[in-house]
Amino acid sequence: MSFVLPKFYPILDVASLERRGVDVLEAARELVAAGVEIVQFRHKGEFDRDAFELAVEVGKIAQPASALYFINDRVDIALMLEADGVHVGQDDLPPSAVRNLSGDRLLVGYSTHNEAQLVAGGAEPVDYLALGPVFGTASKENPDPTVGLDELQRLAPKSRKPLVAIGGITRQNAQSVLEAGANSVAVISDWMNGDRPEALAQWTSL
Repeated sequence: MSFVLPKFYPILDVASLERRGVDVLEAARELVAAGVEIVQFRHKGEFDRDAFELAVEVGKIAQPASALYFINDRVDIALMLEADGVHVGQDDLPPSAVRNLSGDRLLVGYSTHNEAQLVAGGAEPVDYLALGPVFGTASKENPDPTVGLDELQRLAPKSRKPLVAIGGITRQNAQSVLEAGANSVAVISDWMNGDRPEALAQWTSL
């Protein structure tokens, strides 16, 4: 599967959307209407029947619009939904195990948080690496130490895969993150803030 990493990588984080009173499917439709090229479904709670059915419906919105559809953490769910990819973290199944399960059916992304993990991730059978949090983030209860722009700029050349920066990225700092060497910015909160169509128009013009 050929893969070009879009500059804007929006994440549909169920908990963040619920805190804001935003319907997940409505948000997915807005992303697609804005022309995004990739969408990640992120559900950190128990992946029960409701979560599964929600993931199914998001896929029905994203995939017909030719947006790559990624599932966070769960390779089994990604395979069942015939998603385009799965994104796993340091505490999930190792990328090699994910690849053994998925073969070439899924694109695979892998989170890293420091130089050692980034370098090790380059040897894994993944399609891109994520590095962060670049800035402070409220999307995790126990976030890893902040990377910062200077460290991002130092580490970006060490990545052997396309690099997604994540963590506290906003419309105000996104360009500086890309200039520091990231190929893409993953965004959980900022695209939801204020007038979403206006925010998404700014994001998709990166």
